[in-house]
Amino acid sequence: MSEQQPLSQPLQTEEPLLNDQEMQFWLDKAVAWGQADSPDTQKDTCLHMSRLRDFLHQLLTQVNSMSSTTETMKRLPFLGQLLGRLCWNPYITVCDTSRGLLLGCLWGLYSERPSNAVEKKANQWIRKVLCQLSTEEDETAAQALMKCTGVPAKEYHLKVLRKKVALLQENVGQSCTLFNSQRCSCDRIVDISKACIPIVTCPEASSLISLLLQRPVACVTEALSEDFLNALTSAYSRQGLALEEQALVSLWYHSFYSLEEAVLSLLQSVITTGLTPQKLEQQVAQSLLPKACAQHCSIFLVVNDIFRSILKQAEGNESVKTLVQTFTKCFLRELALLKPQTSISVKAFFPQSPSSLLVPLLTMPSEMPQGAWRNHLNWLSSSLQRLTEEEEEGDGRSTRGHHNVFEAWFLLVQCAHWVQVAVQLLVTSGTEDGDPFLWLLIFYHYPTKRWHHRASQLARAKEAWNHIRTLFSGAAHPLPSDRLQSLGTLVSPQPEQQSFAPSLTVSLLVNVAVFCQLPPSGSAEVLQASVQVVDQSGLLDEAACVLSSLELRLNEGCCLSRDTVHLRIKELQKTITQMHSE
Repeated sequence: MSEQQPLSQPLQTEEPLLNDQEMQFWLDKAVAWGQADSPDTQKDTCLHMSRLRDFLHQLLTQVNSMSSTTETMKRLPFLGQLLGRLCWNPYITVCDTSRGLLLGCLWGLYSERPSNAVEKKANQWIRKVLCQLSTEEDETAAQALMKCTGVPAKEYHLKVLRKKVALLQENVGQSCTLFNSQRCSCDRIVDISKACIPIVTCPEASSLISLLLQRPVACVTEALSEDFLNALTSAYSRQGLALEEQALVSLWYHSFYSLEEAVLSLLQSVITTGLTPQKLEQQVAQSLLPKACAQHCSIFLVVNDIFRSILKQAEGNESVKTLVQTFTKCFLRELALLKPQTSISVKAFFPQSPSSLLVPLLTMPSEMPQGAWRNHLNWLSSSLQRLTEEEEEGDGRSTRGHHNVFEAWFLLVQCAHWVQVAVQLLVTSGTEDGDPFLWLLIFYHYPTKRWHHRASQLARAKEAWNHIRTLFSGAAHPLPSDRLQSLGTLVSPQPEQQSFAPSLTVSLLVNVAVFCQLPPSGSAEVLQASVQVVDQSGLLDEAACVLSSLELRLNEGCCLSRDTVHLRIKELQKTITQMHSE
């Protein structure tokens, strides 16, 4: 069979436009070929195939020269009947060139923006024909051809599908060209993507789908059908479609719905499974979302907006905050791998964040000497306090002030590695030196005035911290049981909204147990007492999570390291594991 001519560049011909007599001749032939399935009919079809291809070349040229589908139907009123009968004839569509010319005529008739009822109806009919050509739904005609050629059904359909995919793939690869004064060949990308909807789950179509998704945008008219993108999203979510890594990233780039579904799926899995920090980081990285965000700033902005919206409604949800922090960490790692290939400034990814805080918070603790951490956190704490004071001076009526405070807090959640460093510095600081760190912790857990006031929470935090410090100062051993009981009450979650954050108290308690500077006997007692308190409060899982996070940061150089820290973490983890198994 002859090679197909490029559909976006119809053959130029000097022959006159088609007349009614010629159109009527081929319509009569199409009717006769469709009414009988006999050797004589098949022979007549084969004898006329060459002339039919020449006619279809002329027809394609004339269709593409028209300004609209409405004009075409007025000039060629029997065109729909003719194309329909030819498309349903398997002896014609089995030929690559004939089928390609028929598809070209259909795409030339398709109206991207139908302006009347005729064009809308024509679009519906064209979609139906395209689906038929893609899937061979006309089993009667197909079975007749298979019987005549002796080809098994499975092999026949597979060959038809592969030829269809090859034809579409050839047209996708063509560059942007104008084929008349009003339409661009890139309009056909929409049509091709619609033709792929019935075959999105076929493995044979995977290369075509990847090509469509990753095709560089050549002009402003190029796009993919929303129905096609939705079909891909639905098939992928049902695990009925396998996409290569870059094809999946491109799907997220083209489809907000697909991207949103991927983010919410990740969020749901994190909340319901309760992963350790190490496994959470692994799952986030394997989702490919951080990599997609690093490659496309627009994807990161959408993902960030989803996280932002969720945190506005659930600012106290520790699982969500942990996910946001882990995601940002993985994203920054992927972004660093792209440098210097990408010229996009990091500020473009965080347009709403306070510019003065952006670089200081995005800087990882491992990127500066440990001796500089204290001054760095003192500066961060004082800068955030100034922001909150400006909001309070406006009596909470300033929308801009509230927005700035929230965005500063949101950035702090994304860069919560500094919050974790603040806890470690607090437990190793003097009584007065720790005030900036304590304020930073309160701001992290209580960013707004909803349900509480920051000043009262700060007072309660100081009370809790003094309680813990006094209890584990080493002044009294063994530790008094009544003091341990009061600490357990302080740590336990309370039903009322004004209760102090148990997660903060557990974090302080675990960090004291890990970083305390006591002799071995006193250290062992602190470890035992700490586990006893969190067990009585029902917070063993939270304590285990804090320990896993400490271990991860210690390995990354983002944690104060001493010879005994690793041993204390392992000892606490061992004790908690034993208590879980009892």
